[in-house]
Amino acid sequence: MTLFKSLMAATISAVLMTAAAVSPAIADDDDPELIFKKSTVFRLLSPNAKLAVYALDDPLVEGVACHFTLPEIGGWKGWAGFAEERSEVSLACRQVGPVSFKEKFEQGDEVYKQRRSLFFKKLQIVRGCDPVRNTLVYLVYSDRVIEGSPQNSTSTVPIMPWGNSPAPKCGEYMEK
Repeated sequence: MTLFKSLMAATISAVLMTAAAVSPAIADDDDPELIFKKSTVFRLLSPNAKLAVYALDDPLVEGVACHFTLPEIGGWKGWAGFAEERSEVSLACRQVGPVSFKEKFEQGDEVYKQRRSLFFKKLQIVRGCDPVRNTLVYLVYSDRVIEGSPQNSTSTVPIMPWGNSPAPKCGEYMEK
């Protein structure tokens, strides 16, 4: 019986360590800030499925913030990090202060990336510039190594003057 208990303890420990390693951690300064979660599917004996709303400041463009909503799979597989998270994500980005660019960027530069399953699937938020309209364009999507998902969301941020600060031209900060 002692051998069985030792094996069970080792198995449970390995499962918990794996779940902690693959679950999205929201602690780093570069990671998004959790605003709130709302349950969507009630489960009596396991965690509920939820929608989680996050805020993220663009790390390269001061004065722009994005909010996005991710579904979180409930149940024991979702809790342990073994369920593959869904691909539906919504995104809204806005100018929240005077815009300034820290450095030049390429079209489609990554703003944020998060692993969404134990293997291969990830969520990405990327940024581009529409120089004709002086507008930043943000795209969120999920992909896999072999097959991506067509589900995506786009948000645009027209760059406007803020107080006495003139609006910079995003086209001047694109790498060519």
